[in-house]
Amino acid sequence: EAGGVVLGKSAEKLFSLSGLFAVYKPKGPTSAGVLNLLKERLLAEAGVQTNGNKRNQVLKIGHGGTLDSAAAGVLVVGIGKGTKMLRTMLAGSKKYTAIGLLGKATDTLDATGKVTEEKPYDQITKGDLENVLQKFTGDIMQVPPLYSALKKDGERLSTLMKRGEAVEAKPARRVRVYSLSLQQFQPPLFTLDVECGGGFYVRSLVSDIGKELSTCATMQELTRTKQGPFTLEEHALHEDKWTIDEIARSLEHCTSLLPDEPSHKKLKTEHPGETAVSCE
Repeated sequence: EAGGVVLGKSAEKLFSLSGLFAVYKPKGPTSAGVLNLLKERLLAEAGVQTNGNKRNQVLKIGHGGTLDSAAAGVLVVGIGKGTKMLRTMLAGSKKYTAIGLLGKATDTLDATGKVTEEKPYDQITKGDLENVLQKFTGDIMQVPPLYSALKKDGERLSTLMKRGEAVEAKPARRVRVYSLSLQQFQPPLFTLDVECGGGFYVRSLVSDIGKELSTCATMQELTRTKQGPFTLEEHALHEDKWTIDEIARSLEHCTSLLPDEPSHKKLKTEHPGETAVSCE
């Protein structure tokens, strides 16, 4: 029973769902927005009435790591008991394809921001770019972007920035880049494939690469192609598949991807922040 209402078959099935699955997040909405839409779809299909604000308590659902609104790609979702497994997703490895633009910098470090600087870039060769990438591989120090979901006094930095408050940059922190390669170079555009650990900002990487080349750069497009063991091609459910049955099927398929609980704990103590790397 949910709030004294006898549940129908599909609602029963919905509330019994548990585990991790992945959805495709398109460009535009926030990660939270995608989750709310997913939740509304499922509750509507199950015929569960929600009084607007109560809907969050009705169905336990969460995601394993924010993708910027302007970014697309795989978003790992936890449902039921799966919500407790999302922390390992945040810490684990992720893969991205990013398109950078040379010669322009923006305040947000991506295409949504205001241009703050323009510099010539025609002197840069493909070789220059490839050489610089080596400096950004392995354990590196990275300053997170000012416009980000990181918080100061409980508020997102991006919210403070938009209000026009002075925000100090967070200190540089150690992040891990497992691999970084140049896929395409058509100046001013360049395409990177990057596999990184938790807390990594691809926008900062693109901006830092620009500075290292004595010009500037901003991220034009970002797609997350993999998060932990979930890949965009194989596992991410597009909106037309956001049904109770499709998700149930996906959860069954995805359980086999995840390591068993005990090895989870063992991994955690040995390599903090690398928990999801081993689940290929």
